[in-house]
Order: sequence, then C-alpha cells, then structure tokens
Amino acid sequence: MTRMFAAASALAVALAAGVASAQDFRALAQQDLQAAHDALAANHPAAVVPGAASEDFRAWIDTGLQEALGQVGRVNSGDSHAYLMRFYANGFRDSNIAIRPTYDGLGPFFAIGWPGLATAWRNGEYVVSYVQPGVRGLPPVGAVFVGCGEETAAQMASEKLDRWEGDLTTEAGKVRTAPYLLWNRNNPFAGGVPTGECQFKQGRRTRDYRLPPQTVDRAAMEAAYRASVYTPGANPLAVETVDGRPWIHVHSLADDAGWDAFYAAVEAQLPAIRGPQGVVIDLRGANGAALNATSRGYGLANRIWTPEFTVSRQPEAGSVTYRATPANRQWFVDTLARMQADPRFVQESAPIIEQTQAIVAAFDSALAANQATFTLPGRPSVPDTGAANPVQGPVIVLVDGGCTSGCLDTLDLLTRLPNVRLAGSATAEDSIFIEPTVLRLPSNYAELSYGHKAWMTRERGNDAPFTPAQGLAYTGNPTDEAAVRTWVGTLF
Repeated sequence: MTRMFAAASALAVALAAGVASAQDFRALAQQDLQAAHDALAANHPAAVVPGAASEDFRAWIDTGLQEALGQVGRVNSGDSHAYLMRFYANGFRDSNIAIRPTYDGLGPFFAIGWPGLATAWRNGEYVVSYVQPGVRGLPPVGAVFVGCGEETAAQMASEKLDRWEGDLTTEAGKVRTAPYLLWNRNNPFAGGVPTGECQFKQGRRTRDYRLPPQTVDRAAMEAAYRASVYTPGANPLAVETVDGRPWIHVHSLADDAGWDAFYAAVEAQLPAIRGPQGVVIDLRGANGAALNATSRGYGLANRIWTPEFTVSRQPEAGSVTYRATPANRQWFVDTLARMQADPRFVQESAPIIEQTQAIVAAFDSALAANQATFTLPGRPSVPDTGAANPVQGPVIVLVDGGCTSGCLDTLDLLTRLPNVRLAGSATAEDSIFIEPTVLRLPSNYAELSYGHKAWMTRERGNDAPFTPAQGLAYTGNPTDEAAVRTWVGTLF
C-alpha cells in the first residue's frame, strides 16, 4: 500500500525550544497531549472499527491521556516534552501512531551520562555489547546484565525504556532500545546511570559492579550503539559479490536513496542474480516509512523476477475501511492535489489518481449520509499468468528489526515467491491502521502521525512481525558483519 508521510522540519523551532521556560513546556505538553487525544478520538479508525486490533487503542486513549497528564509537572525542557509525547503515542501499541519532534532532537547516539558501556538484547537477555577502552572495573563484553539492587534487568527496562524509548512488547522494540538501558538520555521520567551495585553474570558466576558515570564522548557512544544494534552504512543500496554469489543490499527504502542507479546496477547483473548459485537480498535496517517505500521494494522484485511472474503472487489486497471524517477526507483531497501537480506522476500513475478521486467521492457520500465508516474493495487478485520463474537458484532474504512499514509490505510479496527463505531476526511490526495522516500539534514542537484507514482483510495480522523459521534465525552478534556473512553462506 502507498505510504504518505510529511517531512519534519523547522530548525528554527529547535532554536526556540532552547530558550523556552520550563513553565512554557509544561503548558505546551498539556496542550499537545489533549490535541493529540482529540485528533485520534475524532479520526482514528480504531475508535469505531470493531475487533481485537482496536482494543489497545480504546483501552489507552483516555487512560493513557490521564497517565501522561499526571506527569506534565515534570516537563522542564524540549527533551522531556518529546519524551512525554512519545510515552503517550507508544502506549497505543500501534506501530503507525507516533508523535515526533519537528526539530533536530535526540539522535540515536545521544546521552548526557553513561557508564562507559552499552547493552544489547540478544537471545532473550541484556548482554554487555561494548566497553569503552581505558575504563577499568567494568563487566566484560558478553556478560549478562542481571539487574541493579532489587530490580531485575526486565523491571529496569520496563520502567526506563518501555514507551519512553520504544515498544518493549515487541522483539524489535527490545533490540532497538537496549543500548540505552544504563544510559542517561535526559529523560526526567526515568532513571539515569545506576548509582548502586549492579549484577552481571559471566558463565555461572554473578558479580557486583559499580557503574560510575563516565565523560560523555560522542564517538565512543556511537561506537557503543553500533556494537549493539545493526546500523546501515553510508551506502545503503548496492550489489556486490560475496562467496561467489550476488548480495543485494537494500538497507533503506527512502525516496532519496539513489534508486535509478541502484536499479541500473541490478539490471546489469541480472544473469548472475538469477543464476543457480543463489542470491542474497539484504533488507536489514530497511526503514519503510518513506512515501514510495512499498513501490521501491516491489520495483526490485519485479526487476529480478519480472512483473509477469510476480503479479499473480502478490498478496490479495482485500478491502479497506475508511473512517468518514472531514479531516480524513481532507488528507485525500490534499494528496490528490499533489499528485495532479506532478507532471511525471500524472503521466505514469493515472490509475492511482483515478482511485484517489473515487475515494474522495466515497468520503463525500459517506459524510452526507452521516456514516461512521465506508469500505472499498482493494485490487483484485490476478490469476497465474503461466510465466516461467527466471530465478534458478535459492534466495535468502536477510532481515532484522530495522525492517519496517514498506519493508514488511515487500516481504509480503517476497515470501510468496518460490525458493525464497527468510533469515536473520524478527522484523518490526506493522499495524493494520495504515497510510498516516501527519498533523502539527499546537506547540509547533511536535507532529502526530496516525493511520487513517483500516486494512481489515490484510493476510498478515495486526502488528505481526515476520520471524525466521527455526534454523534460519541468526543467534550471533548482528553487528559482526564477517560472522553474519559466514553464517548466511551456510544456508546455501
């Protein structure tokens, strides 16, 4: 499905945030929370669509608002404002509901204090993944973090990371947030670097360690993060040869990732990619939140297998339910205007424009009839064309928790193709409430994003990740590229 995202901007907002008073941020947080609540209550499909997928939304929208408002008094900065907004959004347990700063805020390597080490979530445990060189008295890499004092590692993660940094009800959420477990990320709602004794297990032995804060060093902290979570490099799209077979790197689905040159490279190497020796399609870290993420992934599949072969194997679209509100209608009106203003889009995508016009007309009819929702059929399934499979060898699709949104849509297709096996670790999850509206909140410091329609008939369940089957799950260090490549080679 097409995913429409508005770009976050406003560097000036970041400068303004630095001089705003603590009282300003408390008032702005209260205002933004209420505005986000009201927009979701008025427009999100889960408020009116029945079924299990709506239960978390309904349970949290009012309760979570009160819980967040009860903590507004501790908002004292732009960072804390952003954290409280994230806490409310993540509480819906919906991967397509988010509240993000409109300014350059916390980066993935940021902290105001840390103990000189990082942890990673691996095989169901928090393990030491990095120790700053020259710092003495720290547990070694590989030691399992047990807890601090009376609190277990799981309890600390729940209090310090869940909702504040991500969704710890998911495997991908645990992986992405793990480096921050012992860091101070300037979140006044959660603890900083532990001050007491903490326990780490090495083999059968558990030892106590004190973790005094170390001088913040961005280079060391970036190295620590990269040693904990697989992070794509500067060239996310490429084709190389590894152990005699093509390895296709797709570590981004961003619109500006350089697709023309990449597709040309793929087409130039099609004889090798389709050869009997097999091929790797590496989707680790492929964030799929961009405007055309799904079409980028499908574009790669169509070049490798041909559109004639993939068309009958695409997952059935089924029907989509829209919540009939003026705000949701306006999203499609604005989107249609952008489509029609782009000459290339008009030339290449006339059917999408016609479909969007039909959706606007359906909104008009539903609103005139005071309907809460309306449902439209999706693309019908296509019978098998009888086209031959041009790919002779096995295909390994490598994934991890960085594969999100449009990347999952791409997997919906790839995993239905012959001789394709999914390997690596669990992907992120994807709500059935899709195609986000992006709304600037009153403070101008944050934007609310939410899915405005419900793909009730999607074959993949609500917030269900892709998980490699037994024997195809990687249990080693995901940031050790040489080890990953050696392991992948054993799968052929």
